[in-house]
Parts: sequence; structure tokens; C-alpha cells
Amino acid sequence: MPAQDAPTPPSVSFIAGGVAGGVEAIATYPFEFAKTRVQLRNQSGVASSKNPFLVVSQVFRDEGVRALYKGCSTLVVGSIAKDGVRFLAFDSIKKSFADPETGVMSPLRNLLAGMCTGVVASTFAVTPTERIKTALIDDARTAKRFHSSSHAVRLIYQEYGFMGMYHGYAGTTLKQAGAIAFRMGIYNILKDFEKSRDIDQFMFTNFANGAVAGTVTTYATQPFDTIKTRSQSAKGASTVDAFRSILADEGVRGFWRGTTMRLGRTIFSGGILFTVYEEVAGLLNPLLR
Repeated sequence: MPAQDAPTPPSVSFIAGGVAGGVEAIATYPFEFAKTRVQLRNQSGVASSKNPFLVVSQVFRDEGVRALYKGCSTLVVGSIAKDGVRFLAFDSIKKSFADPETGVMSPLRNLLAGMCTGVVASTFAVTPTERIKTALIDDARTAKRFHSSSHAVRLIYQEYGFMGMYHGYAGTTLKQAGAIAFRMGIYNILKDFEKSRDIDQFMFTNFANGAVAGTVTTYATQPFDTIKTRSQSAKGASTVDAFRSILADEGVRGFWRGTTMRLGRTIFSGGILFTVYEEVAGLLNPLLR
């Protein structure tokens, strides 16, 4: 997603972003599953490991490999939508932040464009899909009421109404604004720096830039992710209640619970996401420009 090259057509941004999001979600879902399980509140009287690797091995042993992909279809559909929206919104929004005379995006302008993109993505794609994914993962270890993603949607709508799909909106939006500001912003900052030094852009540099952006993003936004997960459990909770429960259960360190698994996912996901995006965009640009 070049910051100073010829503008990318909106259709290319959306399609390439959607394809990249779907591939990234499938490839890294077990990391997301373990991270979510670790962040959810323990059942009363039931011990739960805080080690994400033990969570994966225990689920694999007790429930089989399919259980590790519980909620995956929702995340894949959501990732296709949200990454399509993210790349489309970022490529559109950054035009408004570019220097009117030179068209150049400074580091601060890149971060601000990413922040605005995060709000758009959270509202139109991320919050509802994350709510369903998290509720499915939580329900699978507790009541087991949900038979499928569509069944979960129906029950949540019946019990909480339309706004039940937006439990955790504040935490998700804060996370998305921060995450996309860092992820998109840093990726483009690194890319612009490399171009200024005549460093060739190819698959390895795209992957490395995405991995670096993913690492910074994880540590900067982990507290928002933990609050979001608590808010979007099967029972649901307000952002304030989620914040209080984390603080009461585990103290300040609890806000960084699940960092290891999320970091493992975001390093690979950042690399995969931007690499696939650049490759697909490169194929589509000549056809749709």
C-alpha cells in the first residue's frame, strides 16, 4: 500500500485487503483461539491455565483439532470484510492527510490516517464479528448453547437486541484505532524509508515490515484487546465492568494477559497480511486501474 506511488483504485484496495485478511485469519487462527481462551474469565471453581501453549495442547487432547478452530469461520468472514474495509478506508483517508503540495505522508500523518481507519473498521465490520467469535469460544468452554455462528447471532439478538452485537464497542474501537494507527502507519513509514534509500520492495521486505509493525502494535494495544475480550464473552459485559473485573482478578499485569499468543499471531499475521496484499494488488492493478 504505497504512500507516494500512483493511487490504488478503491476496488483493488478492497479486494486485495479482503483476500489478505482471509488468508491471514486461516493461517493464524490457533494463536487467536488460545489468546482468547487465556483472556476470558475463569469459570467459578474451575482452574484454568494461563499458559496459552498448555491451553492449545489441552484443547487438542480433550476436544480434538476441530475445537481449535471454533469460531474460525466467523473470524475468516469478518477478516475478509474488516481488512477489505481497512485497506479501502486507509487508502481513501490517507489522501486527506497527505501534504496538499507534495502528496507526501509524514509519519504523524500516517498514524492519524490509521487511527481514523480503525474507527471506521470497528464500526462497520470488526466489533460485530469479534463479538460472535469471542462468544463462540467462550460458550464452547461453558454452557455450549451455540451450535453455529448463525445460531449464536440469533440467540444474542433475541437476548440483547441489535446492540448486543456491539458489546465491547468502546474497547474494540480503542484497540482498532491504536492497532491500525501503528500497523498501517509503521508499515508505510518503513516502506517510505526503504524507498528513500533505494531498497527494493519484494516479498521478504513486505513480510519483515509487516512483522515489525505487528510487534509494535501488540505491545501498544494489548490492554484494549484484553478489555474487548472480556466485554464480548458469551454473557457480555460493559467496557467498565470488563476493566474492573480484570483489575480485580489479576491487577495491572492482567491487562497484558494473552500477549505471548497474540504476539505470535501478529508477527506472522502482519507479515502474511501485507505480503498477500501487495502481491494481490500487484496482480489486480494492471487489470482494474
